[in-house]
Amino acid sequence: MKKVMYLVVSILLLVMLSSCGSSKTNSNGQPQMLNVELAVKPEQGKVGQPITFEAKVTQGNDRVNDADEVQFEIWRAKDQQHEKIAIKHPKNGIYQLKKTFSQEGTYYIISHVTARGMHNMPKKEFIVGTPSEPEDPKANNSMNGMNMGDQKDKDHQSPSKDGH
Repeated sequence: MKKVMYLVVSILLLVMLSSCGSSKTNSNGQPQMLNVELAVKPEQGKVGQPITFEAKVTQGNDRVNDADEVQFEIWRAKDQQHEKIAIKHPKNGIYQLKKTFSQEGTYYIISHVTARGMHNMPKKEFIVGTPSEPEDPKANNSMNGMNMGDQKDKDHQSPSKDGH
């Protein structure tokens, strides 16, 4: 009888402890995805006038203010040189950068967001002044495929927690 009682108490304790987890999960028990809404304002800017880039980071209904890393990668179409800018100090889950451009053309931005063990990297195209020829989505140097394995940032070579 004592063995049965110990077994019942052990099972109850185990159930109570396992239900105390603080991880964000959906109704299926899966972790909620990290969502990044990338905005460019205005999408058609002018040379010498600031353009605002915003990455609104959420997980479920929670705004994420504690991202491990947020970087905006910006480049002009067909340029090999990509600029990466670390973004800190979010306001209500929004990571923001204001930047001016001295050259007209078609540009791209990727927000690299690592938070809560996940990585998300949405991409947007925007134009400064007169558009230049956009990148070919089938070209090897195009970022449309999002295969970042062969892209290396010479200034930041340390991998994130998930290896990206």
